[in-house]
Amino acid sequence: MKNIKYIFSIMAIFAVLLLAACGGNGKDNSEGKEQPKTGENQSYTVEHAMGTTTLEKTPERVVILTNEGTEALLALGVKPVGAVQSWTGDPWYDHIKEDMQDTKVVGVESQVNVEAIAALKPDLIIGNKMRQEAIYEQLNAIAPTVFAETLRGDWKQNFELYAKAVDKEEKGKEVLADYGKRIEDIKGTLGDKLNMKVSMVRFMAGDVRIYHKDTFSGVILEEIGFARPESQDVDDFAEKNVTKERIPAMDGDILFYFTYEEGDGKASQVEKQWIEDPLFKNLEVAKSGNVHKVSDTIWNTAGGVIAANLMLDDIEKIFAG
Repeated sequence: MKNIKYIFSIMAIFAVLLLAACGGNGKDNSEGKEQPKTGENQSYTVEHAMGTTTLEKTPERVVILTNEGTEALLALGVKPVGAVQSWTGDPWYDHIKEDMQDTKVVGVESQVNVEAIAALKPDLIIGNKMRQEAIYEQLNAIAPTVFAETLRGDWKQNFELYAKAVDKEEKGKEVLADYGKRIEDIKGTLGDKLNMKVSMVRFMAGDVRIYHKDTFSGVILEEIGFARPESQDVDDFAEKNVTKERIPAMDGDILFYFTYEEGDGKASQVEKQWIEDPLFKNLEVAKSGNVHKVSDTIWNTAGGVIAANLMLDDIEKIFAG
């Protein structure tokens, strides 16, 4: 009898072990196998100016078709395989050229080279409706294509779209948070200096402009909290093709000007003619020595997050001085 009980006991123990091995503890039999990481190779959808685009996975070969978009990608840690040439530089702005080595030029914003883009075999193309709407279908036939609506003004709106498009939304939030902290720090440092009315002027070979608030630098000045001269405190782009009779409208407590030089010296000649004009020299801001030449690339042309931070550097240095 004892032997029989002993045999039954051994059989019972064996049965328990067998059930455990076969998943009798109620857990899935796949436990122990390598599981896919959260978000790995998962598709996601991006709403943009031309509709909705679904990407099957995080893109690895991105082509970007705007200057401000190039800066956005670099800030997000994404080096584009192709990009439009910078408006000035050979072929990139000085402040990004080290990060753009081996990136291929695919034309300029206003004239994109579709064949060059196709040769790069991208898995995402990012462009702009204002610049490239006419070739959207061609681009979308090459790879999933996401377009921002427009340019100018608040660069952060496009930046958020780009972060979504390249599946880097969390990194994008970090970049914007760091920028926002810089704005708040500068506000605190400047204090009463924010009451100064800031005037902005641009010189070009065939045009002189007084810049208003809906510009790259205008938005940043407003974020900091600077006042603007009454005629410039307007929610539009700029007063274009101004004549010298409008020089009095350039007055303020401090004036920043930038010159778009294309290499032939013509814009610099325009700048010299205006800055040395008696009407300009008679401005209160000129007589007080508060006229400052700044980089057209940084304060206007580049238009992206890297330039925005460099513009903040300029403001800190100038007002500290």
